[in-house]
Amino acid sequence: MSVQRVGIVVHGGRPGAVAAADVVRRWCERQDVGCVAIDVWSQDEQRRDAGEEVVAAGGPDLIVTLGGDGTFLRGARLAAQNDALVLGVDLGTLGFLTEVPADDVEYALDTIHRGQVNVETRLMLTMRASRPLGLPEGMEALLRYGRGPALPPPLVRPECAIALDWGVALNVTALNDIVLEKLARDRQVSLGVYLSGRLLASYSADAVLVATPTGSTAYSFAAGGPVISPAADAIVFTPVAPHMTFNRSVVAAPDEAVALRVLGHSGRAAVSVDGQLRGVLDPGDWIGVYAAPQRLRVVRLGPTDFYGRLRERMRLTDAPATADADITPMWPHTTPPPEDLAHLRLPPLPADVD
Repeated sequence: MSVQRVGIVVHGGRPGAVAAADVVRRWCERQDVGCVAIDVWSQDEQRRDAGEEVVAAGGPDLIVTLGGDGTFLRGARLAAQNDALVLGVDLGTLGFLTEVPADDVEYALDTIHRGQVNVETRLMLTMRASRPLGLPEGMEALLRYGRGPALPPPLVRPECAIALDWGVALNVTALNDIVLEKLARDRQVSLGVYLSGRLLASYSADAVLVATPTGSTAYSFAAGGPVISPAADAIVFTPVAPHMTFNRSVVAAPDEAVALRVLGHSGRAAVSVDGQLRGVLDPGDWIGVYAAPQRLRVVRLGPTDFYGRLRERMRLTDAPATADADITPMWPHTTPPPEDLAHLRLPPLPADVD
């Protein structure tokens, strides 16, 4: 593909990200490609819905994020509105999402412009709710203390806004997770959790979250959830500090919805999408979380080494009993795979093998 318009999402607090953004702008000038900063805000500005951001930016077909995973998530919410490609430039410390180091950003843009990249698709989540989401009066000022402005509550999708007892469809996507959590420190949230329309259990917990495979290494992992390959299609439900015996995650199929109803005796529950508070639910309210019809399209310059990155970023250590074992970092092989293995995702042959 040839790039027509680039939107850049920059972590302004990282000098390296700001410098890399200048490299992207100069590349766009040389290639006569449009370039616009997107999702830009200051302490005195109101942030906009993702659809409004994309329209104001002229509908870029490539989003370049310059920062860590948080910056990538900001770019992902924008790309989902326009089916744009996303390139993550790595300037973080514990990232799983970003693709290239800052020094290689110009090479990456050249490669994309020539159409010589792999495009990896990632499952995303969206949701319906019993009513449009909103924030209680005064909460916005609390959220802004010590940090930037919050995103606005998600808009209702006009093409499928109201469907009787199916609630309203919200124009929001999550690459990592959608979380329902308690607002009051001294009061847990009580929720009825339904999978595919069937009650799984009623939970009293600090939070419950619904994650994608991409998000399985984020909040869900911290809460004891499983690590799932981003190449898989699944939806993960994980309770956080539940007051009950059953405290395990449940991995559901990608076409199974997870519905969360705030019970009558519960306190209020906050709805967060990819770590951003987007609304507050009262007792009796509910949300339904399910796979979004669109998938995020992520630029990859080569095969993704998810498990190598998992070992490195999580600093996985080997069992002491294996300290003297002669083990290699990659499965040893020097010949092409046999026919019955040819359909599998396998590591490439070593470079010195003809």
